[in-house]
Amino acid sequence: MDINAIYNEWLKKANADPDLIAELSSIKGNDDEILDRFYRSLEFGTAGLRGVIGAGTNRMNVYTVGRATQGLSDFLNAHYDNPSVAIGYDSRIKSDYFSREAASILAANGVKVYIYDELQPTPCLSFAIRHFQTSGGIILTASHNPAKYNGYKCYNHNGYQMTDEEAAETYGYIQKVDYFTGIKKIDFDSAVETGMIEYMGEDVIELFLDEVQKQCVNPDVVKNAGLKVIYSPLNGTGNKPVRKILSRIGVKDVYIVPQQENPDGNFPTCPFPNPEIKQVFEIALDMNKTIGADLLLATDPDCDRVGIAVPDENGEPVLLSGNEVGAMLLNYLLSQKSEKGILSENAIAVKSFVSTDLAEVIAKKYNCTFKNLLTGFKYIGELITDLESQGRAGDFVMGFEESYGYLAGTHARDKDAVVASMLICEMAAYYKTKGMNLVQVMNSLYDEFGYYCNEVKSYTFEGAAGMEKMAQIMDNLRDNTPDAIGSYAILSVADYKTSLTTFNDGREEKIDLPKSNVIAFALEGANKVIVRPSGTEPKIKAYITAVADSMQDARNKAQTLIAAADEFMK
Repeated sequence: MDINAIYNEWLKKANADPDLIAELSSIKGNDDEILDRFYRSLEFGTAGLRGVIGAGTNRMNVYTVGRATQGLSDFLNAHYDNPSVAIGYDSRIKSDYFSREAASILAANGVKVYIYDELQPTPCLSFAIRHFQTSGGIILTASHNPAKYNGYKCYNHNGYQMTDEEAAETYGYIQKVDYFTGIKKIDFDSAVETGMIEYMGEDVIELFLDEVQKQCVNPDVVKNAGLKVIYSPLNGTGNKPVRKILSRIGVKDVYIVPQQENPDGNFPTCPFPNPEIKQVFEIALDMNKTIGADLLLATDPDCDRVGIAVPDENGEPVLLSGNEVGAMLLNYLLSQKSEKGILSENAIAVKSFVSTDLAEVIAKKYNCTFKNLLTGFKYIGELITDLESQGRAGDFVMGFEESYGYLAGTHARDKDAVVASMLICEMAAYYKTKGMNLVQVMNSLYDEFGYYCNEVKSYTFEGAAGMEKMAQIMDNLRDNTPDAIGSYAILSVADYKTSLTTFNDGREEKIDLPKSNVIAFALEGANKVIVRPSGTEPKIKAYITAVADSMQDARNKAQTLIAAADEFMK
């Protein structure tokens, strides 16, 4: 591959967006910068595309989006007589531009398009696919990544992200498309006039909110609890729908973080708009010195994840993890449905297998079936769809991932921070009427079920060399499996790439899940270390579970395991 030749072709032809020409001209003669932009094409996986916004085959731009959309059009036309697609987008730089380009290309290929008339949360896209019964969906978002990123996620007709097989076939079509000569396109406004592109309006969002509101289990408790909430949409899509649903259930005192209220893809006050990190709460915490709120909420830019901070009994803010919120929500839903006599006898809850095992212990108390699935909410979406096909949609209680993604209800097949925000507020209001804040609630769960310390350590490997390094790390773990991690003996190793669990006594068991590049070490004392490359970022993540009789002991164990994981990554 002659990278300079590809660069020169782009320099001549990439004139659809003036930003691209300026960028390409500015790197002329800089081999390292040219290499980084052209050493590969952005990979199209089950999460679609994700990358830095800019010029080149390894960047998010109008040409990489156009090529992917042409390939998607070819895939849909091969499988459907009259294909259709729903499109959504978030507040990120060029998301609206890319969404219109994608719509124009789909329409030119005979694919009917339903597009939101303004930015909307990812779960609203999932809802729209099912509402309009489209063949698939696209959302322009990079979730909680820094501002320089954007992404293009593809969904199938069930409303969850494409399966591995669907994505692989679509990628086959994409690879046949030339960036400059292989893309069909018509004028966006002309396609609107002919009906090939149709705007989705406020009525669709209201229907979505109607379904969200049905997930309340104590619909009147909020109105009388006097709950005070500070909310930040982190300059993303959550501002309108989250505020509307909180208003619907009776949360009267909602204070919005003004600097983070309106859409802004530069995320000026939070360079990493990720509700997992404390920095995004700094302004809200400062506001709370005078407001005295019971709960601080922050949703990420595409509003599929939500994080919370809760003042403890001394007024000190505590950031609760995704694992803790998932466990609390599950306990709240199960306990309240059980108390009201509305918990299905065949109730089922689910989490990603890297999320806290505390949830499984809680589910057992209520005789709720529990499933552990691969990381990726599409697997939870598949489970819901299977339940629905069996007439068992009402058995689904909730699903969650440790990375702050939750879903109750079957209105969407992806994580939904709108319904999660509503239920977190309802839960906080309910316990407030019992004289408890959510920190106290979480501690009561630890007291009852044991102390689970769950930590995630991320290791970043940028660029071409980083991709190679990540592959070497995973290969080394497979080829040179240790006998212990820290001072804890390994009881079994589950390799999800080979679909095989090997026990230290020589036994082997088949893993009945799709193949994935993940290795899980089960250690003595119910401790765990799971290692997996991220599907959307240049990172390897180590998921640590430490279990003990006290939180301090659990934290000490976790630090020992993290130190051992650090050695893997060298």
